[in-house]
Amino acid sequence: MKQLLEWLGVVLLLQGAAGLVQEFTGWLHGWGVVRHLGFADGYELYLSIALVVLALALFAAAESTGRRS
Repeated sequence: MKQLLEWLGVVLLLQGAAGLVQEFTGWLHGWGVVRHLGFADGYELYLSIALVVLALALFAAAESTGRRS
């Protein structure tokens, strides 16, 4: 379970970071999944920040899961 949470955290962190890089610099055009979501049109920055925060929460959850076992 710990490895699954860590893996999901890494994926979300990479997607969120790619969205932030795209938003601030214009690089990595089309690389992140946030750009391809139609309902997120105009909210890409907020969604990218949310992905990074969610990734950090998953890392914390994975760490607490690892201590119990």
